[in-house]
Amino acid sequence: MKAVFKVIALLLLSAIVAGCAGEQEKPESSERELYETAQGYIKSKNFSLAVQNLQLLESRFPFGPYAEQAQLEIIYAHYRSGDNEAAVAAADRFIRLHPRHESVDYAYYMRGLANYTQGEGLLDRFLTTDTTSRDPGAATESFDDFRQLLQRFPNSAYADDARARMIHLRNRLARYEINVANYYFKRKAYLAAANRGRYVVENMPQTKAVPDALAVMVQAYLLLGMKDLAEQPLMVLRQNFPDHPSLDKNGNFVSQVGLDGERSIINKATLGLIDRYEPPRFDNRNQE
Repeated sequence: MKAVFKVIALLLLSAIVAGCAGEQEKPESSERELYETAQGYIKSKNFSLAVQNLQLLESRFPFGPYAEQAQLEIIYAHYRSGDNEAAVAAADRFIRLHPRHESVDYAYYMRGLANYTQGEGLLDRFLTTDTTSRDPGAATESFDDFRQLLQRFPNSAYADDARARMIHLRNRLARYEINVANYYFKRKAYLAAANRGRYVVENMPQTKAVPDALAVMVQAYLLLGMKDLAEQPLMVLRQNFPDHPSLDKNGNFVSQVGLDGERSIINKATLGLIDRYEPPRFDNRNQE
């Protein structure tokens, strides 16, 4: 009987060992398998799963041959998924870790691209929206990103696209300044409006907003009673943009508001209910 019990015990032990062996985890995916899986997700536009696999690859094989490429592709996957903040953070990390990498120019470019589209919503894809009225913070950062790319890597494959985007960004930032000037006119802060116009003329002279900036300066100085300061921007406006709507056929400036207190007798008599004051507003993009 003892011999029988021993045989049964050995059989049970063998069964337990075999069961444990069957329940062991499968071997972890190799670095190449993780990378190829991530590539498949990118091709199918499943960018969230692509990010997960690329991050897993980097954590398991931080010094492997695919690690640095995975860091670059994480930037792209974040950007394509619409997570611009994560894309910027990933680009910053790559630049910090690999400042001399042969593809670091791509990180600069993608950082600029992520900031370029920062703040865009779903409606922007289907409707024409005025981006010049938005906070210029991301646009300014994008411009600086592209500027760094061109300074460090003037022959980069991304240089031409970066230059084109910088032109658009500069025009966008200049138009933002005009929008702010129009707001200052509404608040009757004429000196602040004049300063915005002067900033565009002095710092963004090649932008399409310059004609409006000159008109802003002329209008603001006239409202401030500073006719001598209005003469120079008026002269430049006449010589360079004679067809601007603020000029009549003789080149005289057409003020958008009266200069004698801004309120007519009727307006004062009706306590502002009739003949209301309309602040100057300069936005002649249809002429650009």
